[in-house]
Amino acid sequence: MDRRAALSGLSAIGALAAAGVWSRSAAAQTADWPAKPVRIIVPFPPGGTTDLVTRLVATELAKAIGQSVIVENRPGAGTVIGVDVAAKAPSDGYTFVTVANSFCANHTLVKSLPYDTLRDLRPVGLMGMSEHVLAVHPGSGLRTVADLAAAAKKSPGKLTYASFGNGTSAHLSGAMLEHALGVQLTHVPYKGQAPALNDLLGGQVTMMFGNWPEFRQHVKAGKLIALGMATAKRSAQASEIATLAEQGVALESNSWSGVLARTGTSDAVVARVNAEINKALLSPAVTKAFADGGIVSLAGSPAQFGAFIRSEIDKYADIIRRANITADA
Repeated sequence: MDRRAALSGLSAIGALAAAGVWSRSAAAQTADWPAKPVRIIVPFPPGGTTDLVTRLVATELAKAIGQSVIVENRPGAGTVIGVDVAAKAPSDGYTFVTVANSFCANHTLVKSLPYDTLRDLRPVGLMGMSEHVLAVHPGSGLRTVADLAAAAKKSPGKLTYASFGNGTSAHLSGAMLEHALGVQLTHVPYKGQAPALNDLLGGQVTMMFGNWPEFRQHVKAGKLIALGMATAKRSAQASEIATLAEQGVALESNSWSGVLARTGTSDAVVARVNAEINKALLSPAVTKAFADGGIVSLAGSPAQFGAFIRSEIDKYADIIRRANITADA
């Protein structure tokens, strides 16, 4: 399935879900749910975009269901630890997990996952997406993709690119860039975007694919140079910045977040939570926070999210195998 087609259909389907469209029988099955607080595991440290999106949605979800929604950060092992907790939780509709690009990459990257990506967890709904920008330190002297290509070909392996960690979207996007330009770059993994961004700002690394919301202020202040947005067309969030595609590199990259439940969780509960997530995405508080933060809302159905996950797994599998990427490099 084409990723753009998968994404483009989400908002339209989400509009129906946001209207609370689920059958009366499904609603009847959820009559006793929830009878206690609901938990959403975030397999990332506090403070990042995924954590922010989850907490915004959780606040609105709690209002809608009349129970507390507890956001629990369980980072580690490239999100495997937190996801595994959810995969082994009871399938009673009281534990959910927020996942991102790494969930799909790990399907191929991690050889011995403690859970089965497609068997043990079921899609509930997408929430938001942050577009990626390819940015460099001003001291690098690079101002365009052509500059980058020329410098990389002149000195193979000299230019470095940071990432949030091995197998993350930033790492795999760097690998895609190497392939597209036919150059050799040196990958420098970090434990999260924050320390990677700090070193990029300090000039310890040459470049990085990162979330536009976190990079925006630094680009506007001149502390970083945006070589291009990794979007199919000019971003509504940064229309003044040319895309990589406009410069001859057809590369799309972003960081998305969505919610999963343990397989076995009832269809009725999944439908209810999906509908409430989509309503939350339309709420004034979330809409404003997303607009201020440069986050794109992605409402949709569980089926659409499932199709999207499969398309992401296929995309990352191709990149990982082609570049011979392992969990340790």
